Amino acid sequence: MPFLEVCLTPELIKLHEVEGKTIVVTDIFRAASSMVAGLATGLSKIKPVSKVSDSEEWHKKGFLRAGERNGVKISGFELGNSPFDFMDARPVTEVVMTTTNGTKAIAVAAAASQVIIGAFLNLETVANYLKENVNRDVLVICAGWKGRFSMEDTLFAGALCQLLGERFNIENDEAYAALALYEKAKDDLYGFLKNAGHAKRLRGLDFEKDIRFCLECNRFDNLTVIDKGFIVNA
Repeated sequence: MPFLEVCLTPELIKLHEVEGKTIVVTDIFRAASSMVAGLATGLSKIKPVSKVSDSEEWHKKGFLRAGERNGVKISGFELGNSPFDFMDARPVTEVVMTTTNGTKAIAVAAAASQVIIGAFLNLETVANYLKENVNRDVLVICAGWKGRFSMEDTLFAGALCQLLGERFNIENDEAYAALALYEKAKDDLYGFLKNAGHAKRLRGLDFEKDIRFCLECNRFDNLTVIDKGFIVNA
């Protein structure tokens, strides 16, 4: 059986092999959730970029600019990093996006054979696709917060480990730890995360609605992937 590993933060990617693997990138609060929700409700493509300045050339081509720094919408951008912004973006369907953590996590996965964007919102779809279609090793990359561990991303990784345990070999201690955390939290994700750092940070910025939405499981059934540098529905 192929192996399933978890990388708890992009800062630790040097400890993992990326090339030749299927990578699942997650940033629950909120980039991955926004990407999945936006593409499920009308967006056609999202261009992830690392720097604010990189967004301008895409904006000139008609893309809406979306992004945040430290949880706050970037000044002058049309959209922030809320899934509700992305679901309300029409009639424009193309977005260029830069965030504190999520787009950077995507960048470190560039050498992979395949990159999938995973969130609780499309958890079952991601798991079913991996079970039925992927025969190579899988690495889950958690975006974290500025290089540090984040509880919500790790819980998603644990949920994926639970769903894939009979199809993949759980390979590393990080994956076992993520699975154990998810087993403890699965009946009340919101309650478990109420004191987590990023949840408190977003709550302080009045994003309570976003927190609850991002923790909904299986709201959408789209498989969101990287294709030629764009995030699209497969």
